[in-house]
Amino acid sequence: MTSLNSHGMRFAFGTLTVLPVRVTRWDREAARAGMLCAPLAGLVVGVLAAVSGSLLLLFGSGSLLAAVVSAALPAALTRGLHLDGLADTADGLGSGKPADDALRIMKQSDIGPFGVITLLFVLLAQVAVLQQLYAQSWAQGAAAAVAAGLVARLALTLASRSGVPAARPEGLGAAVAGTVPAGAAAAVALVTVAACVGAGALLGGYGALRYGLAALAALAVAQLLLRHCVRRFGGVTGDVFGALAETAATVTLVGLALG
Repeated sequence: MTSLNSHGMRFAFGTLTVLPVRVTRWDREAARAGMLCAPLAGLVVGVLAAVSGSLLLLFGSGSLLAAVVSAALPAALTRGLHLDGLADTADGLGSGKPADDALRIMKQSDIGPFGVITLLFVLLAQVAVLQQLYAQSWAQGAAAAVAAGLVARLALTLASRSGVPAARPEGLGAAVAGTVPAGAAAAVALVTVAACVGAGALLGGYGALRYGLAALAALAVAQLLLRHCVRRFGGVTGDVFGALAETAATVTLVGLALG
């Protein structure tokens, strides 16, 4: 079990970040363990984003620069793969074509108009919210960055649960689709949302409620997107996973801004 957990951690960090971690097993068991560990990878990414933004504020930068760096660092730590997946998924969904044609569009190396527009507004929303929160205090901005990282990767755990098919026989989507038992996914979701609630509680006031509701809203929107993609494409792909992560992160941040 310890060995499998080690392989799972390697799988999570090796596939979801650019950190120098070598994936030593690429099988269904390692994929299941890896996707159960996905929120831990999100926690690391979120903490690094929060530290970078907070340090910039400490050294005298404005809240806007801190927000830009906190939004950019997760992209850098994932080689931009989640953003690329978001753009490709937007192009596939926006094409209105049958599943096979839409999947072919998503595999192309270029980005179409739907992808460009989606990337633009998603990144603008992330930066706008982080700037608003950093302007309130470094703690507000940092906590939001961490929560967004956690919930983004939790969405991937839930998308890997049993019953969710892969759209293609190859790729990351095929490797992880259906690997996580529904009960285990629910347990990880409960722990992760509780962690977000705890982070919000540290901020005082209605922080616990705000963070809990923002996380739940993000997961609900991600699940709606997942269902739509499964209907349109016949299952999930690596691009869909990227779209789910960015969607969950953005909705989490927007929910905190509204709070």
